[in-house]
Order: sequence, then C-alpha cells, then structure tokens
Amino acid sequence: MFDMRRRHVIALLGGAAAWPLAARAQQPAMRAIGLLSARAPGPSEVAALRQGLADSGYVEGRNVTIDYRWAEGQFDRLPALAADLIQHRVAVIIATGVTSAIAAKAATATIPLVFLAADDPVKFGLVASLSRPGGNATGVNLLTSELTTKRLALARELLPAAGTVAVLANPRSPEAQPQLSDLQAAAPVIGQQLRILNASSGSEIDAAFAAVVSQRDAALLVTNDPLFISRVDQLVGLAARHAVPTIYDRRAYTVAGGLISYGTDYFDGYRKLGIYASKILNGAKPADLPVEQSTKFELVINVKTAKALRLDIPPKLLALADEVIE
Repeated sequence: MFDMRRRHVIALLGGAAAWPLAARAQQPAMRAIGLLSARAPGPSEVAALRQGLADSGYVEGRNVTIDYRWAEGQFDRLPALAADLIQHRVAVIIATGVTSAIAAKAATATIPLVFLAADDPVKFGLVASLSRPGGNATGVNLLTSELTTKRLALARELLPAAGTVAVLANPRSPEAQPQLSDLQAAAPVIGQQLRILNASSGSEIDAAFAAVVSQRDAALLVTNDPLFISRVDQLVGLAARHAVPTIYDRRAYTVAGGLISYGTDYFDGYRKLGIYASKILNGAKPADLPVEQSTKFELVINVKTAKALRLDIPPKLLALADEVIE
C-alpha cells in the first residue's frame, strides 16, 4: 500500500514539474523584426508602427521584438546596419525610405522586406511592379516625391510675385534627382524660376540659407530627404532666423514652427508598415502583397509663423488646410 501511494505521489510531482514546460510551450514564440532607417529616431513614427503591429495582434515585448537601426542621415552606414540586422536573424526587415530599402535589398534576397517609399519603388528596382512585386520586397508608396510639384504650385500661390524660389536638395541621396527633375519640368509651366541649393551636412544647410538671403530668393522649398527630416529643428530655426518663407513635405516641420507643409500622412504610412509586417509574420509572402499606394495627404499651415514673416495666407489656402496651427 505504501509503495503504491509513493508511486502516486512521485507521478503527481513529475506531472507538476512538467506544468511550467507545458505552459511555456503554449506561449506564442517571440518574433524579431528589424527596422532600418536612414534618418534619426522618430517617436511618432515608431508609435504608428507599433500601432499597426498591435492592430494585427503583435505587441512589442510580448510576442515580437523590434531591433532599431538608425543611420541619422549618414547613408554610408546603411549597408553595415543592414548586415547587422541579418546577423541578428530577424524574420522581416522594415526599411523606411528608398535609400534604406535599397541597402536592405542589396543585403538579402531571402529575408522579407517591407519598405516605406517616398518615390516609385519600381524605378529604383525594389519591386517588379506595384501589383505584382515579385522577389522578397513589398511595402507602401507614400507618393511624397510625386507631390513635390504640388508644393511648388503652393509656393506660387502663397507668393504670386516671387522671382526665384530656391530648392534645397541632398546630392548624395538617390531620391533627390527625381524630385529635381519633376520641379524643373513643372517650373516653366507655372512661370516660376528655380535655383537649386545642395546640402549634405549640417554646415552645408547653414550655407544654403545664407545663400538664400544673399541672393534674395523669395522662398525655399525643402525636398524630401532623410537628412533634412533628421534636422527639423535646424531647418525651422534657420528659416525663422533669416525670415525665409519655407515650404516642407511633412507635418513635423510645421508643428516645430515651419510655415507650411503639404504631403502624405506619415503616421498612416508607418501604421500600414506594421500591418504588412504582421501579414508576413503570419505567413504571407512579399511577392503576393501588392505595394499599397498612400491616399491620405495633409496641408498644414502655421499661422503664427506666417504672422512673424508678415505674410498674409490666402483665404483659399486656409480653407483647404487640414490643420491650421495658431
């Protein structure tokens, strides 16, 4: 009788010892995502990405980890950062911006890649087509660069008597030339003269603003570029100090005190990145996921800055604005 009871207790204890193992086996496996960006960390964009993941059932720290790699405007760092993510065996790479996506695509043809592109991803060889990406990449096209000419028209409407509008571009970025080509084609149509200013560092941005002042350009248009979005405070500060009406591509500038911006809703774009990454974690193949085109755009006007510049914003623009910052 005693031996039977002892065997029963041992069996129970053995089963109890196995409970934690069984419980652990039932928990979802932790998946790893790598984020590669040419820009500096953006808290609001990261929050949007996490929101897209959470909407699909993936919560950072619970069932997914995110390894962040920020080049902070230094494009030459991207290949090494991409290689580092691959070494960490991430399940999917999220690349924000064409430059980052090109580096990730060059680093791996097998790890799934989800990109956020500001220009046509087909043009840069990221996908075969928007509807049938093929290969290991897909993502979201924000159409930011395609809106460049609309920002030029916005500058013309804001300053109809403007002689020359300066354009700030980063010559080291592959995204610069398509934007400049579009601007140079559109300028004669609307009767606007342009002057291109190149800047690929903080000191060159300072020099560009000094050139705007010395040449008495009527306004400055800042092209979409990771370096520039990494230096929002510098650009907005220089525009205020030199009293230069400046047009930007995203809301972050106007919130920081910039005059006016028109572009894609970046929060929505990053949220969609999280949703696409979740689909891939659930087994979908990038080749079968069409590149999504952004459909949410926003015009933001900072009236306080306009008053400081002694500019009267046309009532038509104020009526069209999605947000007016007082």
